[in-house]
Amino acid sequence: MSFDHKWNRLRESNPEHSANYAQRWRKLVDAGHDIGGEARFVNAMAPRRARILDAGCGTGRVGGLLIEAGHTVYGVDLDEFLISVAEEDFPSGQWHTGDLADFDFAAAGITDIDVAVCAGNVLAFLDPSSRRQTLANIKSTLKSGGRFVAGFGAGRGYDFADFSADVRSTGMLVDLQLSSWELHPFEPDSDFLVLIAERI
Repeated sequence: MSFDHKWNRLRESNPEHSANYAQRWRKLVDAGHDIGGEARFVNAMAPRRARILDAGCGTGRVGGLLIEAGHTVYGVDLDEFLISVAEEDFPSGQWHTGDLADFDFAAAGITDIDVAVCAGNVLAFLDPSSRRQTLANIKSTLKSGGRFVAGFGAGRGYDFADFSADVRSTGMLVDLQLSSWELHPFEPDSDFLVLIAERI
């Protein structure tokens, strides 16, 4: 089944969208901005030398830092251009082009994952009809006790309560909700959500 993901619509309307996106992150790094908050968060919650899935990995900016921290990282993204950037910048990662909703993780050897991370507003770009299928597919990669962590902003078309319900619908247990990757507590009026769930 082919889903109507917002990211694909953006690429269709602007063929330079992916290249511009990749360049924006390069410029932030060159300007000295800290783009490692998500990776530090995941590194803190993962065992050493963990198996980590970067779901919607883009250019590998999160996964690449986790590789440098000593983890084995598998990245999946539907944008082949961004995957080519990840392969160039972080060649020791295992990067795959595919739709998170129906990607065959088992065939790619992406199993027994300690932590699956979905950062950078990836979830807000999903076709709403694919959300629960995507979350269930990501869950399938996790070992028992493995954890899923995702973060995205408010006002992007995916209500936080709906997202939490979708995560619970997969059978995962929601452990914690925060309002930032810097561990600020989540409040009803928070404009960002970081959610941690566990495969039980």
